[in-house]
Amino acid sequence: MNMHSSDATTAEEAIAAQEALPPLTNEDATRVAMQNTLLTPRFYTTDFDEMDAIDVTPVRAEWDKLIAQMKADPNKGHFKKTDDWDHVDWNGMEPKLKAEFIDFLISSCTAEFSGCVLYKEMKRRGSNEDITTLFQLMARDEARHAGFINDALREAGIAVNLGFLTQAKKYTYFRPKFIYYATYLSEKIGYARYITIFRHLEAHPEKRFHPIFKWFREWCNDEFSHGEAFALLMKTDPALTESRVNKLWIKFFLTAVFATMWVRDHQRPEFHKALGVDPAWYGQEVFRKTSEITRQVFPMTLDIDHPRWEPTLNRIQAANVQIAAGERQGGLRGKLKALGGRIRAGANFVSLLTIPVQKNAVPDSPRLEPVY
Repeated sequence: MNMHSSDATTAEEAIAAQEALPPLTNEDATRVAMQNTLLTPRFYTTDFDEMDAIDVTPVRAEWDKLIAQMKADPNKGHFKKTDDWDHVDWNGMEPKLKAEFIDFLISSCTAEFSGCVLYKEMKRRGSNEDITTLFQLMARDEARHAGFINDALREAGIAVNLGFLTQAKKYTYFRPKFIYYATYLSEKIGYARYITIFRHLEAHPEKRFHPIFKWFREWCNDEFSHGEAFALLMKTDPALTESRVNKLWIKFFLTAVFATMWVRDHQRPEFHKALGVDPAWYGQEVFRKTSEITRQVFPMTLDIDHPRWEPTLNRIQAANVQIAAGERQGGLRGKLKALGGRIRAGANFVSLLTIPVQKNAVPDSPRLEPVY
């Protein structure tokens, strides 16, 4: 009897469980997952020797507690279909909603699997037991998440070829500190996104058009734990969050992650309409939760209530629409239209960076527990 990816104890077992499933001839999902744009999830590589040299002694007590929680594996066996998995009428789903929801699932699967690939590689290359243990546990969780999304996609006759993605997708090099900032924010904003949707659908179950949303609470708690790990990693070196240059980098990554989410979510109007969620409200709610959480380790938050914040995000979104229209049009006019959109997007992103931040005092202990 084949193991299900939800029961796997390592990332390798979870990936093997997915690859053992009958192949699907539809290659669209893998092709979409292979795309490399500013808005699509990327695969990252880094200086693994530098990460292997991390000394967690300054955060030992919190570290050991977190690792013990992750080793206890409360979500083992959770990410698979049960009797709570309602029938999905893919053929009867409104076409635009179906297209946007599939895009959401493919993007989510790629993002989860990108984390798995990075964490698995760190475990493979490292010799520092503290670090390799952490990354093995996180790779396990992300592989389960990606496998579960793939199970949902299979019902629509689609699946992402995870093994092929590992070998063929382009990798982007980031210095370790940039990995910390970007991945920490990715995990924490992922928590905020999933729990916001889960709580909304808890109050409005009639809007739950697909059963996968029922699994979001446990899912987002994995994301929260992974973010806690990166908060502790940053706490091992105060310069990562306290030096003047790194504060500028933190502001840059906060702005980039928030702006990317805003633009990406506004590309899926039918998806959010089906959920009964206004993308602008959802974006601000997720930003608010994420900002409150990141006070645990970042000495600043973005002023998301500043009068220039939302209008500037909307101009970046409009520029993205112009870029897409230019690329579809093609030819010289299309290229000029796309170039104009990129210039507009860049100028408005710089405008976001000029909004003053809100400073905050970082607590001695960065550990938090999910409360939303």
